[in-house]
Amino acid sequence: MGPLDQLKVKIFADGADMNSIIQLYKNPLIKGFTTNPTLMRAAGVLDYAEFAHRVLQAVTDRPFSFEVFADDFDAIEDQALLIASWGKHVVVKIPVTNTKGQSSGPLIKKLAAAGVQMNVTAMMTLRQVHDVAEVLANAPHSYISVFAGRIADTGRDPIPIMAKAVEILAPHPHLELIWASPRELLNIFQADAIGCQVITVTIDLLKKLPSVGKDLDVFSLETVKMFYDDAARAGYELATRPVAVANSSAR
Repeated sequence: MGPLDQLKVKIFADGADMNSIIQLYKNPLIKGFTTNPTLMRAAGVLDYAEFAHRVLQAVTDRPFSFEVFADDFDAIEDQALLIASWGKHVVVKIPVTNTKGQSSGPLIKKLAAAGVQMNVTAMMTLRQVHDVAEVLANAPHSYISVFAGRIADTGRDPIPIMAKAVEILAPHPHLELIWASPRELLNIFQADAIGCQVITVTIDLLKKLPSVGKDLDVFSLETVKMFYDDAARAGYELATRPVAVANSSAR
């Protein structure tokens, strides 16, 4: 496991907490940002556009993905064009299907022809990767977001799937593969090892970055101390009886 600054994979911070985004923007390790309606709702965002404009005043020179939330393709198109107008570094997240399971392919092709940079999201199968790559063959620079973490949640190993996705996208250098929804920092190094271009990492998970490369004996001792200190702070007590000493004299 090499130093973080030697990684080829780009780390995009995933979240919607304004203060955290501003702090992470100061970190040269963070190459871009993504968010989605679920993260925005969890962060207490009430006004989508107002939040986006505030964020874009702070993050001015790195890609930032905002997701549409309509379900009708005409409405999705309108939202996508509006979001794209917010800045040259803005990327529009388009789910691979709508909630009825209908493919977003025709709309993605139309938006690509209009020059919209996209992040096609919520993908989990290689068929989806192949189909979307064909649609985006003549598109501007865009991203293919495969939810490796959710694939792992089903008991499947995502690494072979992600490695094959890298191969599928190899003829399309303008398309970058995103390892989405990682569950642990190890996924950053796994993504790097297979040649994945981008990994989105939640703000909470990024807080663990100082643990990368830590001496395991030191980490073990810190963990023991954490358990001890937390028990002391909680004031836990157990009523214990004196240990009986067995009489070893022969009878």
